[in-house]
Amino acid sequence: MIDYKSAGVDIDAGNEVVKRIKAGVQATYNANVLSELGGFAGLYDLRPLFTEYIHPVLVQSIDGLGTKPVIASMMGKYENLGFDLLSSTCNDIIVCGAKPLTLLDYIGGSKIKPDEVVAIVDSISRAAKAVNVALLGGETAEMPGVYAGNEYDVVGIITGVVEKDKVITGKEIKPGDKILGFASSGLHTNGYSLARKLCFEVAGWNVNEVISDFKGKVGDTLLAPHLNYTLPVLELLKQNLPIHGMAHITGGGLLENIPRILPKHCAVEINLGSWPILPIFKALVNLGKLTREEAYRTFNMGVGYVLIVEAAAVTDIKQKIRSQFMEFNLYEIGTVVQGESKVMLK
Repeated sequence: MIDYKSAGVDIDAGNEVVKRIKAGVQATYNANVLSELGGFAGLYDLRPLFTEYIHPVLVQSIDGLGTKPVIASMMGKYENLGFDLLSSTCNDIIVCGAKPLTLLDYIGGSKIKPDEVVAIVDSISRAAKAVNVALLGGETAEMPGVYAGNEYDVVGIITGVVEKDKVITGKEIKPGDKILGFASSGLHTNGYSLARKLCFEVAGWNVNEVISDFKGKVGDTLLAPHLNYTLPVLELLKQNLPIHGMAHITGGGLLENIPRILPKHCAVEINLGSWPILPIFKALVNLGKLTREEAYRTFNMGVGYVLIVEAAAVTDIKQKIRSQFMEFNLYEIGTVVQGESKVMLK
């Protein structure tokens, strides 16, 4: 007999995943969540927003992990991918000043292995709960022939809210403003196609090889979880500090992401050497003999998130981060100058 399972799709495995993730997912729920896990859609009550916001604006974004899950598959370690997904999507909307509310996740693969998928979803749940985001649900898709090998496609859709007159667009950025950069933990979720080529083809390393400069295995260094800047950024916004613009440093690096928020009359000068470069970036640059421009438009080079602020507020902002969020490192890395909407490395 020919059935769905013989064609490569195991419905029972999917059902097992739902049972095992239920408690973790439901732990992210709050009073606004009206649905249960396993339904056709997630329900979120918006009415309470109208008591907290005068003119609430929903902010949404979708992001994936690119080819970082390939490294997870090679290592057989999936427990950080959820943190990567939650962080990358949250960071994309807090740049507008938004408070993240809900996440929908999608996990696709050629073969759904319950232990692996549960590890991913459980890590999404833990990451979501840490920043008060409700994991409304999502989709697990087993599609042989669409995906290859034992790898997964991990994608998330985030929804947040911001008061209309507090949306941050970058229009207030002006020459003289200062650039503050939050340190990254590594590659985060960008540049992995090049990183894999350099590490495994050029250098000939394997994921379990221990490199002294990396303080551990190559694979573990590449899988360092993406930092989530939601809590410190929302706290700074709550203090009504003069933050004129923000940028999540994703694919495209500092060179491509900062110009997305610059007014036409403003450029940015970045002072190289004003923050520490992690060993992984030094190794990748050396392995590929990358030009400075290629390195800074492919990788984040140690800066995961940027604030563009009034110069007079720099000391106050840095002090607040040091006193309230000691796990984050914040550096003054540049200045806004008159010019075209571009980034110049100095």
